[in-house]
Amino acid sequence: MLMDDGEILSRNEAPPTALWAIALLALAPFLISAAAYGYGSQAVARPALTVILTWSATVLSFLGGVRWGMESLLTRPRWPRQIISVSAAIVAWLLLLARHRIIDSWIIGGAIVAFLVQWLFDHQAPDVPARYPKLSTTITAAACVSLAVCLDKALRG
Repeated sequence: MLMDDGEILSRNEAPPTALWAIALLALAPFLISAAAYGYGSQAVARPALTVILTWSATVLSFLGGVRWGMESLLTRPRWPRQIISVSAAIVAWLLLLARHRIIDSWIIGGAIVAFLVQWLFDHQAPDVPARYPKLSTTITAAACVSLAVCLDKALRG
């Protein structure tokens, strides 16, 4: 893949330290809100669930936007891939809007599925540097584990 400064980006290039640092900082809202929802008082739990679901929609939008951008760099962008790249984000935002109309366990489970679908899409995508799937795997794993903590609490009532 050619960068705009003319540098060739290797498919095997490891993510730079700065990218890892930013990715790990982006995980904090998942971990903090999952802990607050899963183990906090009722007064803390309800807003924590809103935070993790909103952050899920935001991060899925970001991941989809990155994929959209990589696809847009191609001379002939593949429109089906561009549509798929935004689908998980749309689902996540619709789930967030469906809160209080659908039970929490279904909303949380839907967010987990959206992350896993986005991750599968990212990992079978052609024309991407190896560092993107590595970063998206880290983010997806942290998001899904955090959401699973929330799902466990929601299922227990």
